Amino acid sequence: MSDNDYVLTNVREAFKAAFDVNPQLVSMETTASDISAWDSVGHLSLAGNLEEIFKISLDVDELMEMESVREIVRIIEAKLPKKE
Repeated sequence: MSDNDYVLTNVREAFKAAFDVNPQLVSMETTASDISAWDSVGHLSLAGNLEEIFKISLDVDELMEMESVREIVRIIEAKLPKKE
């Protein structure tokens, strides 16, 4: 499994936990406007789930940039330890 697949799979699980959506419906193209529960409160719930799943900490700037699954995956991949 590539890093991208690993991250996307776990991001989907975070979406399921935060918004009770089918993880298979979450794609790289998914944005906040696609999920009705993805509002400011839902965003914080999602961020908490992502931090727990990936054992990372997200700062305010990163939270502001997380407007799509593509951006979320990009931010998380940059925070994960690089594999040799």
